[in-house]
Amino acid sequence: MSSPVIETEEHRALRASVAALARRYGREYFATVVAEGRHTDDLWTEAAELGYLGVNLPAEYGGGGGGIAELALVLEELGAAGCPLLMLVVSPAICGTVIARFGTDAQKRAWLPGLADGSRKMAFGITEPDAGSNSHRITTTARKDGGDWVLNGRKVFISGVDIADATLIVGRTEDARTGRLKPCLFIVGRDTPGFGRRPIAMELAAPEKQFELTLDDVRLPADALVGGGPSHAFGSGGEDAGLLQLFAGLNPERIMTAAFALGMGRHALDRAVDYARTRQVWKEPIGAHQAVAHPLAQAHIELELARLMTQKAAHLYDAGDDLAAGEAANMAKYAAAEAAVRAVDQAVHTLGGNGLTKEYGLASLITAARVARVAPVSREMILNFVSHQTLGLPKSY
Repeated sequence: MSSPVIETEEHRALRASVAALARRYGREYFATVVAEGRHTDDLWTEAAELGYLGVNLPAEYGGGGGGIAELALVLEELGAAGCPLLMLVVSPAICGTVIARFGTDAQKRAWLPGLADGSRKMAFGITEPDAGSNSHRITTTARKDGGDWVLNGRKVFISGVDIADATLIVGRTEDARTGRLKPCLFIVGRDTPGFGRRPIAMELAAPEKQFELTLDDVRLPADALVGGGPSHAFGSGGEDAGLLQLFAGLNPERIMTAAFALGMGRHALDRAVDYARTRQVWKEPIGAHQAVAHPLAQAHIELELARLMTQKAAHLYDAGDDLAAGEAANMAKYAAAEAAVRAVDQAVHTLGGNGLTKEYGLASLITAARVARVAPVSREMILNFVSHQTLGLPKSY
């Protein structure tokens, strides 16, 4: 039911290997970790030892030398077994990609080996309380003070800050040439003075916690700026290198969110199909009835279509076509989120009352599936992007 359609033999082998690992842990392991307030350290460590966490990072720094296509595949298969690793989206996909593409040699040496072997993690801080999906309203600022940078601002809904060695913070600096504020990315260590965090109480059952961050005169050395000093901050002659860095991370984030949703949808659908094959109320199993079978078939079709767009987005990104990848990544995230929500809803409905029990573990996915609809960008903003950028329609804002 979940066999790949357009993939290389190497990708199929990777899927099979990751799926075998994930099945040894499964949803029961994930649920136990959540219930006990722990983290998925065992799975993270074993996945790292097998080389899955850094499969997208450069081989010269201990990674697998692959791309987002391979990392998305890893996350999807983990999710299909019911034990997704959210920090894969943040640490190797966003932060690892940004540092690999734009970091200085020193930054690459300092971070990429640890991100690749799982011994270090990074969080990503962009969302702000008053900015929402509008990254142009980010108010976290960075000013030069001698040879240092000083950051002030707030971030919200930042995943895994407590288990990350550092957070990649998106701030805005003043361009000395124009006076305009430009985005830049800074590596902020977890214990840096002035860098505070407060957990946000969530109705979401997940090992990774969400945090509100405060940056109160956080002083950083010059080399905390991704890319190094002023000559690198805006690229060699290009003012928008900060934007390039930002979107170099946001496109993988959307692709990985799509993979996260696909895995979740597949897991829910597999549970529902197994149940429909064996659950017997009248003469035949309930899966023989079209009112049960057809919605499950539709959910499968929608997940497969979303997977194809996710594969396209990953291919474009790994090929270096950032412009086309941006459109495809947004479409993939939208399609996968919608498919996952419908698959989870139908799975719960197929099981009836059992779909709401802890025994079957589907009810918690009702909330989790909707995360992909609202994060890292809402489906409405994706529709805005497609209507403006693809269809050429005028903006309403």
